[in-house]
Amino acid sequence: QSQCLLKMVASAKAAVPTVSDQAAAMQLSQCAKNLATSLAELRTASQKAHEACGPMEIDSALNTVQTLRNELQDAKMAAVDGQLKPLPGETLEKCAQDLGSTSKAVGSSMAQLLTCAAQGNEHYTGVAARETAQALKTLAQAARGVSASTTDPMAAHAMLDSARDVMEGSAMLIQEAKQALVAPGDAESQQRLAQVAKAVSHSLNNCVNCLPGQKDVDVALKSIGESSKKLLVDSLPPSSKSFQEAQSELNQAAADLNQSAGEVVHATRGQSGELAAASGKFSDDFDEFLDAGIEMAGQAQTKEDQIQVIGNLKNISMASSKLLLAAKSLSVDPGAPNAKNLLAAAARAVTESINQLITLCTQQAPGQKECDNALRELETVKGMLDNPNEPVSDLSYFDCIEGVMENSKVLGESMAGISQNAKTGDLLVFGECVGVASKALCGLTEAAAQAAYLVGISDPNSQAGHQGLVDPIQFARANQAIQMACQNLVDPASSPSQVLSAATIVAKHTSALCNACRIASSKTANPVAKRHFVQSAKEVANSTANLVKTIKALDGDFSDDNRNKCRIATAPLIEAVENLTAFASNPEFVSIPAQISMEGSRAQEPILISAKTMLESSALLIKTARSLAINPKDPPTWSVLAGHSHTVSDSIKSLITSIRDKAPGQRECDYSIDGINRCIRDIEQASLAAVSQNLATRDDISVEALQEQLTSVVQEIGHLIDPIATAARGEAAQLGHKVTQLASYFEPLILAAVGVASKMLDHQQQMTVLDQTKTLAESALQMLYAAKEGGGNPKASHTHDAITEAAQLMKEAVDDIMVTLNEAASEVGMVGGMVDAIAEAMSKLDEGTPPDPKGTFVDYQTTVVKYSKAIAVTAQEMMTKSVTNPEELGGLASQMTNDYGHLALQGRMAAVTAEPEEIGFQIRTRVQDLGHGCIFLVQKAGALQICPTDSYTKRELIECARAVTEKVSLVLSALQAGNKGTQACITAASAVSGIIADLDTTIMFATAGTLNAENNESFADHRENILKTAKALVEDTKLLVSGAASSQDKLAQAAQSSAATITQLAEVVKLGAASLGSDDPETQVVLINAIKDVAKALSDLIGATKGAASKPADDPSMYQLKGAAKVMVTNVTSLLKTVKAVEDEATRGTRALEATIECIKQELTVFQSKEIPEKTSSPEESIRMTKGITMATAKAVAAGNSCRQEDVIATANLSRKAVADMLTACKQASYHPDVSEDVRARALQFGTECTLGYLDLLEHVLLILQKPTPELKHPLAAFSKRVAGAVTELIQTAEAMKGTEWVDPEDPTVIAETELLGAAASIEAAAKKLEQLKPRAKPKQADETLDFEEQILEAAKSIAAATSALVKSASAAQRELVAQGKVGAIPANAADDGQWSQGLISAARMVAAATSNLCEAANASVQGHASEEKLISSAKQVAASTAQLLVACKVKADQDSEAMRRLQAAGNAVKRASDNLVRAAQKAAFRKADDDDVVVKTKFVGGIAQIIAAQEEMLKKERELEEARKKLAQIRQQQYKFLPTELREDEG
Repeated sequence: QSQCLLKMVASAKAAVPTVSDQAAAMQLSQCAKNLATSLAELRTASQKAHEACGPMEIDSALNTVQTLRNELQDAKMAAVDGQLKPLPGETLEKCAQDLGSTSKAVGSSMAQLLTCAAQGNEHYTGVAARETAQALKTLAQAARGVSASTTDPMAAHAMLDSARDVMEGSAMLIQEAKQALVAPGDAESQQRLAQVAKAVSHSLNNCVNCLPGQKDVDVALKSIGESSKKLLVDSLPPSSKSFQEAQSELNQAAADLNQSAGEVVHATRGQSGELAAASGKFSDDFDEFLDAGIEMAGQAQTKEDQIQVIGNLKNISMASSKLLLAAKSLSVDPGAPNAKNLLAAAARAVTESINQLITLCTQQAPGQKECDNALRELETVKGMLDNPNEPVSDLSYFDCIEGVMENSKVLGESMAGISQNAKTGDLLVFGECVGVASKALCGLTEAAAQAAYLVGISDPNSQAGHQGLVDPIQFARANQAIQMACQNLVDPASSPSQVLSAATIVAKHTSALCNACRIASSKTANPVAKRHFVQSAKEVANSTANLVKTIKALDGDFSDDNRNKCRIATAPLIEAVENLTAFASNPEFVSIPAQISMEGSRAQEPILISAKTMLESSALLIKTARSLAINPKDPPTWSVLAGHSHTVSDSIKSLITSIRDKAPGQRECDYSIDGINRCIRDIEQASLAAVSQNLATRDDISVEALQEQLTSVVQEIGHLIDPIATAARGEAAQLGHKVTQLASYFEPLILAAVGVASKMLDHQQQMTVLDQTKTLAESALQMLYAAKEGGGNPKASHTHDAITEAAQLMKEAVDDIMVTLNEAASEVGMVGGMVDAIAEAMSKLDEGTPPDPKGTFVDYQTTVVKYSKAIAVTAQEMMTKSVTNPEELGGLASQMTNDYGHLALQGRMAAVTAEPEEIGFQIRTRVQDLGHGCIFLVQKAGALQICPTDSYTKRELIECARAVTEKVSLVLSALQAGNKGTQACITAASAVSGIIADLDTTIMFATAGTLNAENNESFADHRENILKTAKALVEDTKLLVSGAASSQDKLAQAAQSSAATITQLAEVVKLGAASLGSDDPETQVVLINAIKDVAKALSDLIGATKGAASKPADDPSMYQLKGAAKVMVTNVTSLLKTVKAVEDEATRGTRALEATIECIKQELTVFQSKEIPEKTSSPEESIRMTKGITMATAKAVAAGNSCRQEDVIATANLSRKAVADMLTACKQASYHPDVSEDVRARALQFGTECTLGYLDLLEHVLLILQKPTPELKHPLAAFSKRVAGAVTELIQTAEAMKGTEWVDPEDPTVIAETELLGAAASIEAAAKKLEQLKPRAKPKQADETLDFEEQILEAAKSIAAATSALVKSASAAQRELVAQGKVGAIPANAADDGQWSQGLISAARMVAAATSNLCEAANASVQGHASEEKLISSAKQVAASTAQLLVACKVKADQDSEAMRRLQAAGNAVKRASDNLVRAAQKAAFRKADDDDVVVKTKFVGGIAQIIAAQEEMLKKERELEEARKKLAQIRQQQYKFLPTELREDEG
């Protein structure tokens, strides 16, 4: 039920974007959400109810069945009194069909019940008992309906009696199943169960046989059985007729029987009375045929011939019985999978067996028999083309095309052969050609029918079928093929080659069945079905193996004894296959067949018409050829043959064209591509409108509704990506459906995206949404082109990569747009999308079958713990932010949503891998509970964002956050129950990582010289305590290692104990280090480093223990554990040695160096491991870290020369950090996604070489310390050179990592560029601020400050910084130019060359001077001492001098130099920004000039005074202006004298 509702929710959500009426779409969306939420709550409640009342299900089912029995008893009484009437809507046909289909459901649910009870699974036995009771209810209803609707009272009574027997048997079966649960595996109870089940099965068959029409079929079957007894006599009576008479009678009887078989097939589609009549006629015709056959056998010359004829008659008898059985089962349940195909196959088998007999018995002119056989075969296959709404074979669409092509070729050749041999009179070859043509025509018909079926279901209006857990058609086909093959095996008439061919068929089909069982068991979440499929596969495989042994013996010696053994061995195989087929027909596993629409049927017509024309004209052609074979000298007949031949070839051409034209999905792909192209044009129009700032806002709908629409469309598009890719790679029939569905979403997508963009105030956000939507549409277009090319052809593997790539691009586009939408939504407190995402993650927890686990429970447990803790931390943060800054809640809610998505995914896998099953169930339930908590919290966060001051909502949010934290602890405890020990390891590892971080902080304090003892204590006070605690840690380590192989409880104790001990040890070592005093920081660091090494080793050991828990001794993780334990022991020993040497000044340096060497070796091991670092860093970081190595190398050489313990300790501490930092940075940089494989390999190689060289250097220093001689000190330089060489190589590799995009951070040009760009940005900001300034409506005051002071100061600072960098870069460039000889070192003619004399430097100085002016102007402007005018002129000066700098660059420097190009770009940016600043300031000044308000004094005297003051001011300003003009003219005259001559001419 819940699966159906989930499908309904999914369908509703998928339909929302395509509903054009806004109100209806919102209503549908809301209802779908409500249903999904209610469903999730119902599921949680039902799970809890099930925990409480699970065992009562069996009793409830038993009560139901007993009630049904009583109701049927009452119905019988009513029937006896003639009072039983049909209920409204009940008809005989409908009730009969219901009864037939339900009888199968009852059978399969009982098979499920037996299996569950045998396995002792109480939960699933309860479920199966409930399902059985439900099916029996429908059966009882149908049985009553049939009885009430039938006119025959005897039949009514028989039906009710047999139905009551079914109820009684079922009640006993459920009772026995309940008993079997008490003692699972008890042989006696299993046997009783099997007996009761057989009795029920028998009652069910009786019940079905009471249906109208069934009795008559049974009578016909009995009649065939009786007639066939005539074949069992030892000697046949001699024939009383002539051979000719017997032959013509046999031919006539054969034609009648063949026709009757066709009528039986036809009657199954009509009323029940038709089948009764057809089966009666068939049994009569069979009787006549058998007599004619026996008469013919009497004509046989030898005993062998007679035996062969009788054998063939037996085959016909068996095929006839099978035909009636197939007809009977189809009439009972017309919807049964493959029933139609089985019936058609049975009819063909009758025709073939008749043909074999005719071929054997009759003596006609050569070629005549072959023609008759061919005509019968064509008559039989014609039925395939009547209404192909079921698959005819397993062929794919492309296989059908291939089949048609191959068969048409064969047919063409054999047609030519027929006419050629008829002419020449070579009738033996003529007969062969007719046989080949007939087979080719059957192949063509089958391929055409299958192609028509595929074309029909691929029409978008048809309903696509859904693949079930197993394919019942495949099981039914295999069952039939195996039964037929087994009969051929044991048939005494079979030749050795037939036996081998039958054995091959058995092997092929049993291996296919076993494979299907394996796949089904891996897919199903139902543990009972999982075990049953595995068990069935074993039974089939074992019985096949036994049969193969007997076949081998038979192949060696075809004796009766061996044949009998073979017959005995087939029985268990047939039984095993039948049981499996019954179990597989359970409705829970069955596929949903496709429903072909009217449009689909119309699309089939051209194929079907061509195929029918082909068959009809072929039949006429064969009839004509038959008469020509007797009389080849008949010209008119030859022209008739030519006409038919022409019709056949035309119809085949038209068949091929029709199949090609109707290629599934191609037409839909074209329509969809056109539709998406139109949408892309629309979005481009919207983008152009947005760029020009005139995108019309949609006022008919709120932004929330639009965002919700857009989110739902994008999600639906995301759901379709994988199905389209799968269809394009190999499921042609699905391609049209999926592609049409995808295209239908793009119009709503564009509407919603443009609507959302039109409501956005931020232009950048607008463009982002539109661009991302366009990207999504373009990637979908790419996907459609790739899908069209692939076309669903599994053999077109060259297209599959393109399909995968397009799917990946489309997924990325969907993710990008979802991130943008979630961010936009969370900013305004819209959390609908997040709530949906959490609800969807919850529904996936127990939806369908989980994928195969890639890891163990421990792996999933670790990630679930990580995400659970992350959710708890986020919940805590939300509590804090709700009070301090609620606007940040959106981001936190989004984070929680993402974490829960990951948690649900990993939690599902943890539940699957958990042992026992109850714990998995508990994990799932608690993760779902946590989901509900997260939804409430996210909703409250949204509400609080909309109304940040609402104290009631704040309180509610804090409550919800607490509830989430509690639920996280419940999830963790469920995990702990699953694996107590590994959970304790995860907790301990987390505690140890905290200790390591704490020790790092302590090292910083020690290095800074601030780690002091609290009291006047000495190290001796702590030594004993440290040693004692360290020994305790060693004991814990041993327990931890042994715990990996023992129980989870012991492992948990060991992990907890070791975490507690390391915490204690870290504390005592810190106290010991503090007691050494801050005047010896290096020794303090040595000691803390020693305990840090121990903590790191313990962390690795806990990780290794967790990985190795419960694994076998030869597992690779066990070797890792041993390695980690060794490192741990080494590091603890090292700590003990360090503690002992700390107070001994003569040896503590040596000890520190030894510890450092050991530590570096361990770091190198981690560096060389294949583990990928969690984060990556830039090559700059890697280069920067090599400086530490260079310094440490110098220190090490100095320490080696001085041999002073203080130097050695300092070297040891520095080396440890320098090497660790270098290795980390090197590995992180080399795993950057942009770094190529070979560069990565080189980086890792040189990192290793550098470390090894450095280790050799340190070991040599250690050697010198033990024996300081000048000879030993001499090689120090060589060691340091080796390190330096490796460092150089490492730096070069890092440079190679940079590629063209990376730059040297120390390069002055780069600094200049960066600074100039910064300056540009600052000036832009100032300009914007200026533009926004509004004049103030109050008197102008001297101390007025500008609004944009900070930006101005920032701009000025940036330009100052840029200038200093420019000056540096200019000096460097200047030196380069002097070196190249482009500029003289000493100016030749200062007067001539003016301010260009020193090239770049003087230009840079100009910029510097202008900048200082701008700073002054800005400063003055901020303080109110200067006007906008001053600011404008300063900014202009900056722009001008920057331009001069650029001119200087151009004149002197290398034009193609990258540095110069970048400098130029940066300079241009400054110039542009300065211009903007000037314009903005001018505007502001202009506005102020217009709008400066003057307050006029109202008192008269005051007013006069005001006028006088204003006039005075005006005169003063005029005088100042005149003086300023004169001054400027003088300055210009002076400057003119010093200008270079060419510039003066330009001026002139």
